[in-house]
Amino acid sequence: MKDCTVYKTMNVIGKRWTIHILLELHKGEKKEKRFNELKRKLEYITPKILSERLTELENEGLITKKFDDSTNPPKSEYYLTESGTDFIKIIHAIKRWGLKWKFQNEECEKLICKYCEH
Repeated sequence: MKDCTVYKTMNVIGKRWTIHILLELHKGEKKEKRFNELKRKLEYITPKILSERLTELENEGLITKKFDDSTNPPKSEYYLTESGTDFIKIIHAIKRWGLKWKFQNEECEKLICKYCEH
């Protein structure tokens, strides 16, 4: 089973907070988000876990970290890569499955995840 693509993929995206982070990076018009922006939106995540997940997602190629040391203090911003943006389609498919088979949510049915605050 260790070579199974599904198991390998789940090891990348199945960790707690991973989907939330990807959705936060996808939401809204602004493409880049700073660490503290993500921390504010994901209010129950610890800074340590957020940092770990961002590093893991960057290592897996789902996000990129842009570092700007021309500002004082230097700033880092995170954004979805092409791979991460493509994965959002899978999250949308999961949402459609959940709405069809498990969870009735009229408000969620009307929203596109890019603008959904939940």
